[in-house]
Amino acid sequence: MIRKKIKVAAYARVSTDKDDQLNSLDNQRIYFQNYIKGHPDWEFVDVYWDEGISGTQTKNRVGFNNMIADAINGKIDLIITKEVSRFARNTVDTLSYTRKLKQFDVGVIFILDNIDSRDVDAEFRLTIMASNAQEESRKTSERVKWGQKRQMEKGVVFGRSLLGYIVDNGKISINQEEVPIVKKIFHKYTIEGKGTHVIARELLEEGIEPKRVKKWSNTVILRVLRNEKYVGDLCQKKTITPDYLTHKKKYNRGEEEMVYIKDHHEPIISRELWKATQEELKRRSVSKKQKLKHSSRYWCSGKIKCAECGNRFVGRSRILKNGQKYKTWKCFENVTHGSKKKKLNGEIVGCCNNAINEKSLVVCMNYCISFMQDGKELLKKEILQEIGKIKKEKENKLFGEESIRESIEHYERKKRKSIDLMLDGLISEEDFINQKNWYDEKIKNLKDKLIEESKKDREDKKEYIIQSYRNALDEIMDIDNPSEMVFKEILDHIDVHKNKVLDIWLKSVPFGIRLKIETEGRSTTYKTKILETELIEKSKGVISKTI
Repeated sequence: MIRKKIKVAAYARVSTDKDDQLNSLDNQRIYFQNYIKGHPDWEFVDVYWDEGISGTQTKNRVGFNNMIADAINGKIDLIITKEVSRFARNTVDTLSYTRKLKQFDVGVIFILDNIDSRDVDAEFRLTIMASNAQEESRKTSERVKWGQKRQMEKGVVFGRSLLGYIVDNGKISINQEEVPIVKKIFHKYTIEGKGTHVIARELLEEGIEPKRVKKWSNTVILRVLRNEKYVGDLCQKKTITPDYLTHKKKYNRGEEEMVYIKDHHEPIISRELWKATQEELKRRSVSKKQKLKHSSRYWCSGKIKCAECGNRFVGRSRILKNGQKYKTWKCFENVTHGSKKKKLNGEIVGCCNNAINEKSLVVCMNYCISFMQDGKELLKKEILQEIGKIKKEKENKLFGEESIRESIEHYERKKRKSIDLMLDGLISEEDFINQKNWYDEKIKNLKDKLIEESKKDREDKKEYIIQSYRNALDEIMDIDNPSEMVFKEILDHIDVHKNKVLDIWLKSVPFGIRLKIETEGRSTTYKTKILETELIEKSKGVISKTI
């Protein structure tokens, strides 16, 4: 009787891609191939290998994962490798994979460590060896980090090239072609006072391509403005790798000391412009506490928007001779650049929108509340009719159908992925059929649920939504003595158009009230008259009109 040969494969790995290590990998492959063929009762399968890949994780080791898949699918009976540290430097992975392979009657022999996972005491000895390998990996990681920090302190640059600079072999040099772009960004922000969104848009319009990103954005601009390299300084260890097993990076929030070297390389911008830019960044970046303090000063702070240019309105106050306080709100673009005009370089700046007196805003808010109270039932009926139409268009999403559709798509993707796994030989045809049947059953149940969901309780749910709007309208319409504190609570925002037209949007109400106003008199005898009232919806415009 002919004895069946054992199907044997080998695994080899080097942790770096240096030439001497890759030569070692070739030598290992030749050695294992001869070693296996030297056993008459062994059948050579293949030598699986990975190069330049760390052993602390297995997810990126293609050769290793292919070997495990082949073993599970019956193509391998025995795996040989040099030592535990070549197989994995993670204790959990080492034990997990040897146990998993054992379930499929596949053994692992670690030649130098003289361990065969098929032996009775193998797991005990393997645990000790794997723990030692993991500890060695930790020590190696600490040595590498210590060495890198010493190199950083000497001025060696770690990282990639960036806009305006080329990083090569630990040295940084200026990329002259990109210097004008860097200078333009700092000048636009600090000297011209433009925002990061505006700068990003202008660079895009000028046809200037960014580096390492698809397109300019305010985030990209901020990174440039905050990067100390442009003033000639070097700050390293901004990110750290706290876990040597996962290798995941995170921002350094003080866990480790950063390495900062002043005047390290040739700057692109002056020290004066750098300092001014950082001060400007700090000034524009208002803290949450400051925002809260600012917004609490006036009931409409941050809630008035220019319908002409999209900027916010800012308050301007002065004290009159009689001691009375006079406050107006103006478009920020108008305050900064005056009336709308075209500069010599073709840039359009400024805004021609009118200022609005705060007394007019108070009159308008009082009128809105009074208007809603006077026509309470008629207005409520009109609004709720429109809400019903909108809800009918959106009820699929509101009532859970969208969630069910997403679940169906999720299982469809899983099913497609299982087909790929079978085609790649990672799972057997039998396993694929079982998985496919399970996914099909899940999808069928979800589709049945989708049909039921579209039928049941729809009217009850719609009525509940409409009732919530009815309650919100009641709260606003039943205000007896409106005050600025009340205005602040119920106002969402105000859009100010030219020619003294205001769109007032209240919270919890999906429609706005457009007012055409007229003002007369001076600051001491200021009067506001409502000329026209319209009920509006953002996407549809005017719904009803009252003179």
